[in-house]
Order: sequence, then structure tokens, then C-alpha cells
Amino acid sequence: MAKHKSVSKAELIDVVADETGLTKKDVKLVVDTFLNDIKTHLDKNIKVQLTGFGTFEIRERKERVGVRPGTTEQITIPASKYPAFKPGKDMKEVVK
Repeated sequence: MAKHKSVSKAELIDVVADETGLTKKDVKLVVDTFLNDIKTHLDKNIKVQLTGFGTFEIRERKERVGVRPGTTEQITIPASKYPAFKPGKDMKEVVK
């Protein structure tokens, strides 16, 4: 099985700067602003849809019963919200 490589934010900024001719400082500002705006919208429970790429949204987990690790004691796991990403059609095609 092939090992998956990951790309850091700094590496992404380098690539975009090289491809666009913009300075790394300018690209970093755009990337940081973009990511912060996504977080701000999610915090307000507003979906962020990027056509062809995907959708960022908040999903909810219902309260459920679980088992405390290392014991057989049943515990109640409270309801919670979590950020989620649903890939768009173009993204799914790239990954195939």
C-alpha cells in the first residue's frame, strides 16, 4: 500500500506563490483570511459551498449511550456539533 504524503499550509503557500507570482506574504494573507472566513461562517451555522470543490458545514451528533473505556460501565455521551466537509463532484472525480 502506498504511503500518503501530507502537505502543510506553508508548503501550499509556497506552491501558490510560485504558480501565481504573488509574494508568499500576500498568499499567506489570502489563505489565512479565507480559512478564518470559513470558520466564522461555520461558527454562525452558515454552510460554505465552493462549487466543484465541496461544502463545509456543521453537523450534529445526537446524545447516545456508550461504554467507558476499560470498564463495562455505560455512560451517556452528550449531543455535540462538529465541522464536516462534503466533497463536490469535481473533487470526487479527482480522487477516483
